[in-house]
Amino acid sequence: RAKYLQSPYRWETGNFNKIMSEILIKDIEQKMINSINHLVDEFSTIRTGRANPSLVDKLNVEYYGTKTPLQQLATISVPDPKLLVIQPFDKTALEEIEKSVLNADIGLNPTNDGEVIRIPIPPLSEERRKELGKVASKSSEDAKVSIRSHRRFGIDEISKLKDENSADEIKRLESKVQELTDKYVNKIDELLLVKQNELLEV
Repeated sequence: RAKYLQSPYRWETGNFNKIMSEILIKDIEQKMINSINHLVDEFSTIRTGRANPSLVDKLNVEYYGTKTPLQQLATISVPDPKLLVIQPFDKTALEEIEKSVLNADIGLNPTNDGEVIRIPIPPLSEERRKELGKVASKSSEDAKVSIRSHRRFGIDEISKLKDENSADEIKRLESKVQELTDKYVNKIDELLLVKQNELLEV
């Protein structure tokens, strides 16, 4: 599955100190991007009232003695907004797939007709919406903590370059790190707002 953001890493030209400074900035940004992508993955597992393959595609299924991600064993389709259909490549895996969904404790009740597994998506109660909203908020706060820890790492690393760079260059690098911090903290707020709106949909 494609990630929300991709790496900006590329080699720069110029003097050695400039190259090292730019590599450091890109390393910091990549760490922040990883935090955003982790949040996107977490949000994808928070169930809304709509069918979404991400609710189940990472479930591990016992297959010939090996724990195997469901997405490697079956196709997962969404024929309508309230229904998931799992079509296994090997029908002998049907029962184990059904069992993995039941044991996942995600509030879904699969039915197995011997050919496919159908999973109706029940509507969320108001109480459950509030609970999931709190889960999403907590995940977003954790992501912000992660972004800020990468900022601290960046500032610490930049301070080690003071002997090889001018005060203006150090200030520029510190400003760049703060700019990246603001950018990705704002991105977290945007993602949280989208998730909260999804949870409000009936």
